[in-house]
Amino acid sequence: MTIQQDLQKAIAGALQAQGAYAMFAESTQDPAAKAMFTEMRQDMERHVKILESRLQYLNQNNPLNQQQQKQQQEQARAQQKAQQV
Repeated sequence: MTIQQDLQKAIAGALQAQGAYAMFAESTQDPAAKAMFTEMRQDMERHVKILESRLQYLNQNNPLNQQQQKQQQEQARAQQKAQQV
């Protein structure tokens, strides 16, 4: 598994937890529990932003990704030229 895949998995888990905490906060009548779940949701929101930022950095600065993007662009240009002929 690549670091990008690990980050995507972590983002998915954090988003799932964020949604659960939001649901728990809405469903409880206990003000202390509501505050706790709200704070935990906000923590997960920060986690997601950190993870997404790192994933974006890796995707933009990974030489393998840059090479793949160049190849994809070249293939797209070749297809466009072939369609014009």
